[in-house]
Amino acid sequence: MNDALATPRKTLGRYEILGEIARGAMGVVYKARDPLIDRMVAIKTVDIGLSSAEMEAFERRFFREAKSAGRLNHPNVVIIHDVGKTDDVAYIAMEFLDGRSLREILDSGVVLPPQRIADITAEIAEGLAFAHRNGVVHRDVKPANVMVLASGAVKITDFGIALLPTGTRTMTGNVFGSPRYTSPEQVMGRPVDGRSDIFSLGAVLYEMLTGKPPFQGNDLNSILKQVLSEPTASPTSHNPKLPRAFDHIIAKALAKDPRDRYQDADEMAHDLRHFDTIEFASPAPSPLPGLEHPTHPSGVPAAEPGADEAMLGASDAGVVPPAPSAWWRRPPAIAGFAVAAAAIVLVFAMRPREPAPPVASAPEPARAATASSGTIAGAPAATSVAAPEPAVKPPALGPATPPSATPPAAPAAAVAAAPPKPMGRVALAVTPWGEVYVDGRKRGVSPPMQELRVTPGKHVVEIRNTTFPPFQDTVDVAADGVVRIKHKFP
Repeated sequence: MNDALATPRKTLGRYEILGEIARGAMGVVYKARDPLIDRMVAIKTVDIGLSSAEMEAFERRFFREAKSAGRLNHPNVVIIHDVGKTDDVAYIAMEFLDGRSLREILDSGVVLPPQRIADITAEIAEGLAFAHRNGVVHRDVKPANVMVLASGAVKITDFGIALLPTGTRTMTGNVFGSPRYTSPEQVMGRPVDGRSDIFSLGAVLYEMLTGKPPFQGNDLNSILKQVLSEPTASPTSHNPKLPRAFDHIIAKALAKDPRDRYQDADEMAHDLRHFDTIEFASPAPSPLPGLEHPTHPSGVPAAEPGADEAMLGASDAGVVPPAPSAWWRRPPAIAGFAVAAAAIVLVFAMRPREPAPPVASAPEPARAATASSGTIAGAPAATSVAAPEPAVKPPALGPATPPSATPPAAPAAAVAAAPPKPMGRVALAVTPWGEVYVDGRKRGVSPPMQELRVTPGKHVVEIRNTTFPPFQDTVDVAADGVVRIKHKFP
């Protein structure tokens, strides 16, 4: 950390430092007093640590982001009072909040009831929706950036901080600082909008419901692989007592494709406010793999937890539930049967009468030929089965070939029987991640992709990462052979 932050301070700009609240990788948070209006504030410092050439660009971005966040006046967004810079330390003065971060609450082991979890998440969603309408995307929604006040109100902090580069921290570096709450598009370095914050909020909600983040692992690569492509178990698979509405909300918020998520944070807030009354469709729209209902080992889907509890209780008590009525007694079945019967009668009534067949039936070869021509039994045909032979017979195609025999499909059979073309393989080990191109064509992202198949021969393999220069290699792959590419971006 910058020496300017490590040294105890008495003032920062015009503010009198009263004590240290927290210390992190980005900087230090102080409790301070504004002497001009005698107001308590929280001062969040940002360790710059940039060269003089980078300082000007940083200051422009810093003040632009602070200005954008400063115009957000919403009960669920922390109020920013002032921004400034002294020495190598930039700082943001914001309202002082009497409460605890959501991170502290979760780490304390407190188990919040579903209704309280829904209320907290809905307030966060409403604050994000307001920010998105004003063109501000948070980019770093996580429990540490949510404050729950003593009054019960919820405030989102650190708007715009995720975009600020510091000495060894780029935007991508900051994303990897909290990978468990990062959207797939952030991992890939693509442009983001409010739907990225919705994904992150879904991850926060998941942790509140289950006590653990949806994406876990011992190293960065395994976590990012889960964020990009792996399914997430439903909350009720961890705790069957949770309302199943949360499975729907989580599935929609954590969709890998932004187009499948909630398109507006207000929509998510609405579902959270009414989770106990809304009848969600089953299956949930655009569910993630792995969020399906649990299945019994026999292959029969298991009953939903909490469903038909009265019936199950009666059965346990020795009372057998009444059997459903026979299908022909159900009004919808009767109506459907009547309609079907009427349709059959109408079809037979309108069917044209066919002329009676001639007395002299066609010889056996002719009947066989007509039957092999694909005529459907019971359907009007262009040629009668008993059609007389033509006066002039066509010349025979060969001594052993009947006049109507279909030539054998030798080429198609040969193609079907041909063995598959041998392919080569390229094994990949990329850190932290990269988009893989073969001969200029994108083939996927590694991780999670660990191997791809290519035709034998020489190929140009390029691995791109939005933060670092691309890596390129030419490989010569043999049929059924394997070529390994291992690359670590600096």
